[in-house]
Parts: sequence; structure tokens; C-alpha cells
Amino acid sequence: MAKKPDKNKATGTIALNKRARHEYHLEQRHEAGLALQGWELKAIRAGRANITEAYATIRNGEIFLFGAQITPLIQASSHVVADDRRTRKLLLHRNEIDSLIGKVERDGYTLVPTSLYWKGNKVKAELALAKGKQTHDKRATEKDRDWAREKSRVMRRHNKDA
Repeated sequence: MAKKPDKNKATGTIALNKRARHEYHLEQRHEAGLALQGWELKAIRAGRANITEAYATIRNGEIFLFGAQITPLIQASSHVVADDRRTRKLLLHRNEIDSLIGKVERDGYTLVPTSLYWKGNKVKAELALAKGKQTHDKRATEKDRDWAREKSRVMRRHNKDA
């Protein structure tokens, strides 16, 4: 007998960091768990998460998420002092942490969160190893994107006429 889908289970993407693709060359991606408090989980379910200004740093051999904003729900956080931009610990395996530390400290990479999403009933963050783009790189990326858009317009117009 097949299981019925749970109506209360949240699925899909919670928050995207679209600016990361514009500001950085994203190379490797890693999935990390988040150490959250109860009120934060309820606020995330209500869609109150934002990671556009977030970044990850390394402290004492562990990786932490800074600048991620989770706006508290009034009814869910009445008994605690809720800090919407508190530092949250990212949960990864030790060998992943060690390799990320090596890349960041020796090779000059930055850890950028690109998305928050649900995996089952857990919140996961996608971290990307990234290098910052120069201004001319950003312009070139923008130019390529505009050209691709224009090309698709021309092709649609051409296919309509045919």
C-alpha cells in the first residue's frame, strides 16, 4: 500500500541567493544542514527567510552562516528573545569541512550560500565555493545573457513566420 503524501510537509525551495550568481564564479556546491531553533523553523515554514546578504565563515574548525535573515513570527517566538540575524552553525561531515577549509584558506575561495531548501522535514543550505567576479566579468556575463535572450526572441519570431 502506497503512502499518502503528507499535506503538512513543506517541500521545495525556501530562499534563493540570486545575487551570488551575479557577484561570483560558482564552482563546487555542497549540501549542509542548519542548526536551527524551534521558532526559526516555524518562521521558515511561513516563508520568512532571506539569504541575499548571507555568507559562510570558518571559526575553530567549524563553518557558520552569517547574515541570513529569518524574521520571527510573533506567536511562535513570544517566550524567547529572537535574533533574526543570529549566527547559525552549518552541519557538514568532518572531511567536507576540512576540504572546504583548505580551499578557503589556501586557494582564496569564498563560501556563499546559494539556496535554502527542504529535504524531507529538514532545512538544508546549498553552499558554493566561489571566486569573486571582476567588473568586466559581470559585464560579459550580462552581455551573454542579453544576447541569448535576443537570440531566442529572433528564433521565436522566425518560427512564427514559417
